[in-house]
This record gives sequence, structure tokens and C-alpha cells, in this order.
Amino acid sequence: MDVTLLEATEEPERLICQAARNDYMEEFVGHTPFEAVMDGIEGDSLEAKQRTLIKHLLDHGHFGPFEHPHATFAIEGMSRSCMAQLTRHRHVSFDIQSMRYVSFDDVDPAAVREGEMVVIPPSATDPDWVGRNQDRGPVDEETAAEREALFRDTIEDAFASYQRLLDLGMPPEDARYVLPIGSKVNVVMSMNVRMLMHVADMRAAADAQWEIRGMTEDVLDLAAEWCPLTFEHYEAEMKNRKNRLAP
Repeated sequence: MDVTLLEATEEPERLICQAARNDYMEEFVGHTPFEAVMDGIEGDSLEAKQRTLIKHLLDHGHFGPFEHPHATFAIEGMSRSCMAQLTRHRHVSFDIQSMRYVSFDDVDPAAVREGEMVVIPPSATDPDWVGRNQDRGPVDEETAAEREALFRDTIEDAFASYQRLLDLGMPPEDARYVLPIGSKVNVVMSMNVRMLMHVADMRAAADAQWEIRGMTEDVLDLAAEWCPLTFEHYEAEMKNRKNRLAP
């Protein structure tokens, strides 16, 4: 999976601070220089003052100002299974590659067997992998080889059947019903900073499935570059406190 930051609010933490200070200022924040907006906040520089204010807001549960900056991410190669988990979150906007209008008639089923167009979970190839809600632990090499062969045979056959149905005149929107839930899809999603932290609370947690956990960590890495003071504090003090940030 590849995660890219497409677009984001410029100077997000300046905006967070302006919004927060507006609540306690007599002057109109829209006409007040940022240096004056931050008067009275502890710190020897504007960055230090922003750090102080952002820490105070997060520590005291004043999450509203974090709803103003937005970021848009493009995600390549997410499984439909992962997408189903991600799209349960409210207040996140999605555009998802359509399997009604995009057909995959030129994909080689043998390449699908090796991982093209379908996400292959670690448990399909790793005999020592133990996931949540698994009835048993690690398996022997023979069982692991059988498990992997069955998984790869199934996804290869599914795409071969899909393409045969297209050849027989079935529309892509109906032929796709035979494709596995692990089929890859490209997604664009947008959310504000507060929602991003909430999604991270839920989906970067130890009990989240491996794929969405990895995606969320990639999003957090990009968020830390875009909104560094906020996500430095989030990572150190707040991560994995489920539902604290829920809108």
C-alpha cells in the first residue's frame, strides 16, 4: 500500500491557534496580526507559544479548533476489506475507485497469484502469524504450505472467472461479484485534524487489523510532517485512548 498526502491546509497550527484564541479575544481575530493573537501565551518564540497552546488544548479536551485544518490523502492498493473498515468512520470524505466502471480484463490471473490486484495477508504465507480471533496459533510447515497454495489458487481462479464472465458479456458491475474481498482499490480520503487523531486512536491500536494499522501509521507519518506540534504531542501523550476524540 502507498499513502500520499495530496493536499492540506497551509500553516495548520497557526489556524488552530487563531481559532482557539478567537474564543477569548475582544478583538476580531481576522484583523489581528498573529503575533498579537498569541500575546499572553507562554513561550519565547511564536513556535514555542503555539506548542504551549496546542498542548493546553489537547490536554484539556478542547478539540474544536482542531476541526479547522483539513488534509487529503491518496491511498493506492488498499483491500476492499480494509476499505470497509475505514469507511465506517463518520466525518471523513471518501472517493473510491469504481469496479462498476473500471474493469480488470487485462490483468493476468497468474500475476494475481503473486499479489497483483489482491492483498495477500501475512497469515497466508507466514506459519508463525497469529491474528486476532484466530482459533489456533502457529502451524507446521506442511499446513502453512497448503494454506498458502489454497489462498493463491482461489484468488487466481477468481480473476480468471471474472475475466471469463466479461468475455461472456456480463457487465463489470455484475462480474465483480466473484472477486475476493482482498481485491485492491485506490482511495482518496479527506478529514480534519481532530478526526485524523480519532481514526488513529481506533485504527493504529494493537487490536486493529494489520492492514488498516499499517495504513494509519503511514497517515500519521505524513501528518507529523504537516502538523508537527500537534502530532508530536498526540504520539507522546494521547495515542490509543479510544473514542476520546470522537465527534
